Amino acid sequence: MSKRITNLLLLVVSLTILDSCTKLTEKVLDETSAAGLTEKQIADGFIAPTYAKLEDIFMHTNYFALQEISTDEAVLPYRGGTDWGDNGIYMQLHKHENVSSDANVRNTWNNILQGISRGVTAVNGLKTSKDPNAAKYLAEARGMIAYYNLLSLDLWGVAFKKEDPLVTSTVLRGKEAIDYIKSELLAIEPTLDNTTGPGRITQAAVQGLLARVYLNYGVYTNIYSAATFAAADMAKVVEYCDKIINNNAFALATDYFSLFNDNNHTNKELIFAVDQRADLAGHNRMAYFSISGDQFPLPAYTGANGTDGPGITTEFYRSWVNAYSVDPALADPRFYKENLSIYTNGIDTCVDAASFNINRGILRGQQYGLIRKNGVFLKCVSGKMLVGKLFYDTRSKPTKPVDFTELCDFTTAGSDYNTGYRVEKYEFSKTSVSGRNFGEHDIVILRLADIYMMRAEANLRAGTTASATPLADVNKVRMARTATSSVVPTPLASITLDNLFRERGFEFYWECQRRTDMIRFGKYEGVWTEKTNNDVKKRLLPIPQTSIDATSIESGYLVQNQGY
Repeated sequence: MSKRITNLLLLVVSLTILDSCTKLTEKVLDETSAAGLTEKQIADGFIAPTYAKLEDIFMHTNYFALQEISTDEAVLPYRGGTDWGDNGIYMQLHKHENVSSDANVRNTWNNILQGISRGVTAVNGLKTSKDPNAAKYLAEARGMIAYYNLLSLDLWGVAFKKEDPLVTSTVLRGKEAIDYIKSELLAIEPTLDNTTGPGRITQAAVQGLLARVYLNYGVYTNIYSAATFAAADMAKVVEYCDKIINNNAFALATDYFSLFNDNNHTNKELIFAVDQRADLAGHNRMAYFSISGDQFPLPAYTGANGTDGPGITTEFYRSWVNAYSVDPALADPRFYKENLSIYTNGIDTCVDAASFNINRGILRGQQYGLIRKNGVFLKCVSGKMLVGKLFYDTRSKPTKPVDFTELCDFTTAGSDYNTGYRVEKYEFSKTSVSGRNFGEHDIVILRLADIYMMRAEANLRAGTTASATPLADVNKVRMARTATSSVVPTPLASITLDNLFRERGFEFYWECQRRTDMIRFGKYEGVWTEKTNNDVKKRLLPIPQTSIDATSIESGYLVQNQGY
């Protein structure tokens, strides 16, 4: 079976999308047609576009929605009966009632396939490049094709093998697909080094992706059955995690939320990330998606606010509560970080603009912050920013407090603007030109904590009792977050698959890992919020109908996934 991805993009770089976003017009410029460019400029012109689709994939309504809102971690109701209705796609996604016309599914599919397409262009262009970096760039391009294919395999159960832009690509499923991705990553690992991360594919990034491939190998080879975890696969997970841990190029951050700060590009825990620094015109969507429209994180921008998007589910919140004998905000530094003292000291209502910063993590209850009236922020007599109790002024409900509740579902009571505890994990940009739509923070794809957690899981599944025990690795991550002196982490006394799954939720919430984790741990068919569908066919998403229609000229060219 095969799939037509009629490529690609111009070197300098224009991409024309026809009716279906699956078919792309192709015009590849070589050195002779790019007169006046140096070998370096030509090589750079091939490799840069292979990364450019990452920002679009990781927009809040694309990959994030598919990986988080489809799970027990996040829910996005029809806010107030007026916002986030979107023809019911977020309700369908959360309840596992997806349809093949879902715009978020289609957009994510299109972006991933365009990423593959650009990678193929880069590989073919770099084969004849005389630039000294050509070999490394070629390896990076192959690595990005493998990564995009890994996303596609995880979401839809298909990967696309294509070497010649003029030859029809081959659709791979199951074992064929995961073996192809693995072979590409194995082939490029020796060529790369660790000098260009985290915004580009490095040797450590490849090693981390290989660990993910081996950890999920038994899932991808038989997606609708209970996952199997062969001892040889688990040994490979440990092998590649060991390589990253032992090279000492990376370190666990003591301040958990620094991993998601505006300036996190140099954070030593990051291994692979979406580079969103200002010169790359990235999107700051992850910062504003969840919080209220009356929360304004930046004194410099009266238009930079939240959008009352997804809240966390009661089930996910309760997993924190049930794990501790006290409020999780007092027990786990990953849960919450207080930056505005008015929450605990009500008289602190005047804050210097330069030091103003909203709270981070999981936000509960009455919210406080900058007060905007008639388009300007109110100030104290001293000239500092006035901070006080927030109300839904932007919703024309000035007497309704911004008071986040635990309840968040699709009922009228559970879908009001204030329902659901919110997540403010990524920091609003302090230096962008708009505050809201552009930001410098890198969006995390892979970080060192995941390497320890994958090694722990592999050893636990294999029954290994080596010195690097699963418990030691999990506690290594838990005990690293010591920057907040008022919240001292405590080690786990024992480790099981269930509390390892819970621990991954605590560590990686809002990082686009939950759906994949739930499938691997056998929890995706569970019950949460208003989701009761236990059909294993919903582990994969529907292939967009637009793509199936566009390839129907060749019978059986692209077959819809079962259950759709």
